[in-house]
Amino acid sequence: MSDDKPNIPPTACVKLDSDALLANWRALDLMSGAAKAGAAVKANAYGLGARNVVARLVAAGCTDFFVANWQEAQEIEDLTTGKAQVSVLNGVRAADLPFALRSPAKPVLNSLEQVQRWKSSGRSCDIMINSGMNRLGINVEDLDAGLFAGMAIDMVMSHLASADEDGPQNGEQLSRYNAALEIVTGKRASLANSAGIALGSDYHFDVTRPGLSLYGGIQRPDLDGVITQVAVPQAEIIQVRSLQAGDKLGYNAQYIAAEPHKVGILAMGYADGYLRGFSNNGMFMHDGYLLPVLGRVSMDLIAIDLAAAPCLQEGDWVDCEYDLEVASAQSGLSQYELITGLGNRLARDWT
Repeated sequence: MSDDKPNIPPTACVKLDSDALLANWRALDLMSGAAKAGAAVKANAYGLGARNVVARLVAAGCTDFFVANWQEAQEIEDLTTGKAQVSVLNGVRAADLPFALRSPAKPVLNSLEQVQRWKSSGRSCDIMINSGMNRLGINVEDLDAGLFAGMAIDMVMSHLASADEDGPQNGEQLSRYNAALEIVTGKRASLANSAGIALGSDYHFDVTRPGLSLYGGIQRPDLDGVITQVAVPQAEIIQVRSLQAGDKLGYNAQYIAAEPHKVGILAMGYADGYLRGFSNNGMFMHDGYLLPVLGRVSMDLIAIDLAAAPCLQEGDWVDCEYDLEVASAQSGLSQYELITGLGNRLARDWT
């Protein structure tokens, strides 16, 4: 008996545009001025597939990647070794040391305890400064140049909490970060995320760390017209139904037909990351026709209105309206949740 798995065609997928991904990285690199844009590829490259994303970005010239933990670093190790540097944002626990000491990736040291844990290794590291977000990072007031004597520090970094807004916190964090750079010396400095890049050259330093905008997210008006959609979920119509006036559709009858029309049932639902915030609110498309979501999104199925495209039938495919800004407004979900939440049942189809 063959061990080969059967090739079962998917009923839903995510179309992923390589050209759009690379165009976004190049645009963000250009916006970064004298700084070089890296790439945040944590959370499986925001749900789109870390290995596919990293391979494309390495080929395009990206030389710095940022992951959350050592498992993520290991997953892309063969793609980056000798070609790019990988920073592990969550630092290094005692339990991480056996692997971290033989990994080519660098820990981003987030506490004085982590500094002491890593110092004797003599190996490269990054340092995270808490400039006001109060998640990970060493407080500015706890810094002492002597703590880092003899360490091979590559990047001294911090993270902006509110770069998508024009508020005072951005300037406050920038001031604290600059104060930290007077104490901690590294080869390079890094502060700006995707939205931070759009704040201007004061925030760029040596390396920027775009994440969401690589994958189509737009957090500030400055990025409109610059960033291109990368991910488009698609689903197959597995049944066409004809509703009559008064017919109820889906759980709890959240849609009742006012007149006769056709509906298409799609093999996709909240188990695939298309969450219930799109109930009676989301949109699909086919050949320019808009096909609204009707009723409640369920675990594995969605109903769409075929009134604008009654020729559609079982086996036809439709595109989901998943421009992240638009879909966020439709669903009430953040752009980050929308992109990272795309489920594993959806085949990733790169073009």
